Amino acid sequence: MSVSIQDLRPGGEAGFPFLLREWRLKRRLSQLDLALSSGVSQRHVSFLESGRANPSRNMILQLSETLDVPLRDRNAWLTAAGFAPIFRTRALDDPQMGQVMNAVRMMLSAHEPFPAIALDRAWNIRLSNRPFDRLDAMLGEDIWTRVGGAQRNLMRLFFHPLGIRPFVTNWPAVGPLIWRRAQREAESLGGLEMKAVLDELAPLQDPGVLWSAPDTALVPVMPFAMAINGMNISMFAVVATFGTAQDVTADELRIETLFPADADTEAMFRGAASADK
Repeated sequence: MSVSIQDLRPGGEAGFPFLLREWRLKRRLSQLDLALSSGVSQRHVSFLESGRANPSRNMILQLSETLDVPLRDRNAWLTAAGFAPIFRTRALDDPQMGQVMNAVRMMLSAHEPFPAIALDRAWNIRLSNRPFDRLDAMLGEDIWTRVGGAQRNLMRLFFHPLGIRPFVTNWPAVGPLIWRRAQREAESLGGLEMKAVLDELAPLQDPGVLWSAPDTALVPVMPFAMAINGMNISMFAVVATFGTAQDVTADELRIETLFPADADTEAMFRGAASADK
């Protein structure tokens, strides 16, 4: 469901009662579960969801914290209840984002000679390190033009027919896992941007592939295997987030680090780094 700021009326369909219930159900909690977790009486939770009681600003923050609502959506809760948003959305080059961006750059640099990127919640690539840039250059200088979109978007790279898919040798195994991960994130993070990307890409997919992942439960980590220019590359990803973010942009950043899944891939990346020195 797409909700605009104009629709966030305190008493309307997308007002605070609707959003509270939507997120409670999204987290698969009963009213009693939410009451016990948040320290709020079940009766008051019921009154808030029915619109019989109006929340204070502190109550909104308390319940949204309990439900692990992303900061962008906590602002929407506040707006829906008639309060001003309190979490800012700063540009990455905002001086107050300096410490955060320095930390991101350090993490990306420290992961070299292996690829790493910083993504927002729609999987747009906001920053990348040199090994990742070398890797995407191997796919062709026009790779991002081929997959379309105004930004480098990882989902378009994976799932556009002119993207990385023809190079992936184990697509029936990893394709469904990546797609479902994106769906889960869009659902759990309230990501309307990601849902829009998924809706755009869904008609281009083979449903038989996306809903069949053979033998995926037989290994602890499913590597992403590619054959590019005669080279076999096998990697797996580890994702990190900022645990104490108080800014919407920082809250939505994901650091995705790629690790070699075999000795040949490790040697290839280390060799490429040595050649650059």
